[in-house]
Amino acid sequence: MSSSAVAPLAAARKTLILIAVCLACAAMPLSFTGPAVALPSIARALGGEPVALNWVTNAFMLAFGSALLVAGALADRYGRRRVFLAGTALFIAASIGLVYAPGIVSFDWLRAAQGLGGAAIFSGGAAALAQEFDGLPRMRAFSLLGASFGAGLSFGPISSAWLIEHYGWRSIFLLVIGLAVVAFVLGARSLRESRDPDAGRLDWPGAAAFTAALALLTWGIMRVPQEGWGDPLTLSMLAGALLLFVAFTRIELRTARPMLDLTLFRYPRFVGVQWLAAAPAYAFVVLLILLPVRFIAVDGLSEVAAGRLMIALSAPLLLLPVAAGLMTRWLAPAVICGAGLLVSAGGLAWLAVAMAAGEPQAFIGPMLMIGVGISLPWGLMDGLAVSVVPKERAGMATGIFSTTRVAGEGVALAIVSGVLAGLTARHIGAAVPGGAAHAAEAAQRLVAGDFAAAAQWLPAAGRAALVQASGQAFASLLWGLAAVTVLTALIVFLCLGRTEPKRAAHQPSRIDTSTSPLNGVDR
Repeated sequence: MSSSAVAPLAAARKTLILIAVCLACAAMPLSFTGPAVALPSIARALGGEPVALNWVTNAFMLAFGSALLVAGALADRYGRRRVFLAGTALFIAASIGLVYAPGIVSFDWLRAAQGLGGAAIFSGGAAALAQEFDGLPRMRAFSLLGASFGAGLSFGPISSAWLIEHYGWRSIFLLVIGLAVVAFVLGARSLRESRDPDAGRLDWPGAAAFTAALALLTWGIMRVPQEGWGDPLTLSMLAGALLLFVAFTRIELRTARPMLDLTLFRYPRFVGVQWLAAAPAYAFVVLLILLPVRFIAVDGLSEVAAGRLMIALSAPLLLLPVAAGLMTRWLAPAVICGAGLLVSAGGLAWLAVAMAAGEPQAFIGPMLMIGVGISLPWGLMDGLAVSVVPKERAGMATGIFSTTRVAGEGVALAIVSGVLAGLTARHIGAAVPGGAAHAAEAAQRLVAGDFAAAAQWLPAAGRAALVQASGQAFASLLWGLAAVTVLTALIVFLCLGRTEPKRAAHQPSRIDTSTSPLNGVDR
């Protein structure tokens, strides 16, 4: 076949690969925004204590985040196509199981399985894109990947709300099953197998230590609102997490081919990318989970009305990530990312003021501002992550970055939920006469979306008092998130804006910055 005929076929195959990966990754945000909208309905149908209901979201995020490093290493060693297709199959099977889950415990376990499949999808798919595209086309491909996440976030709340209203909460998983099935078919037809030829044995001790440490940390943080900081089991979990993280660091430093190359953290630009990965967790993602629950359980909105409000927060991610990729022609990524985070911080502060007033329609403007701000770094993050390591280690780079991002989301959600429960309990104790005795129990149920159970703990409190206490607590939380986001913006700007020192010719480098957007070449 002539070269003129081969080129269009190769371009078509790359297009199909991009579509397959983007469709599969669009199912990821649908998988955690949908259950957030459905959480009050799930609580009524399946019951469960607040901790079990919190695991509806945290089980997915924890499994997703803790398995990304392992999935990236498996993709490098055994093949990106194989890992992508296996992950998609597991994701489909778990999603079908969620449709028929009989109770909250089985539901949480299936959410964890869904997260494991999602980790394999993302690591295998992103590494495959890094192999297929180079230079500016790679940046554009990853910008489209970011836009696919934006599409899932934009349409997730309203589509899930519509499905819940017409067909019940179990129907929200039918949409992600459909996307995943199409992605599996396209991936099976178009993906070529690729792997790292220098990949050695999988770092199982490191993988086990990291996964166990992250699980103990998240679980321990989730126990704090209910059991307190003095609970022996909670303290044991947090101490165990710390020891396992130390063990993980020692294992990685002594392993010839580590799952996580810790030497990369000596370079400011790589550190900046990791800070950037964690930023959306507390500036954006936690709101995707907590706001729908508040709108439905506390403000009394329907699922569809809550879904419409959430569009203001997530709609900017539908288009602006692609625009951010185009903006790198004129502006440095450090400027784009830092400015975006500052805009998000301004939106968080504005939302805090609106939340104290308590009128849901006043939330639209600040939520839109938060979404616009976070969209700018969102469109650049994935491309930056894979461009700071050699091409052959794309799976490892994707695993590090995605682990920081998704594990950060899970830990941030656990921390923020705990802080919100504590703040809510404090405001309930101050606003409700005699409410201090059961304020903690009522606050946990308010945060979990079970208003009726919260009211049962405080029968003397009127609805207005609980709504006011919840709004004041949320406002205090938002001020804190705004401050953290400003600090992160400054760190990201300083790290990404630095120039790496030149190395001697004999020094081996594990980072390929020759075509990295971090050094401004591709601008």
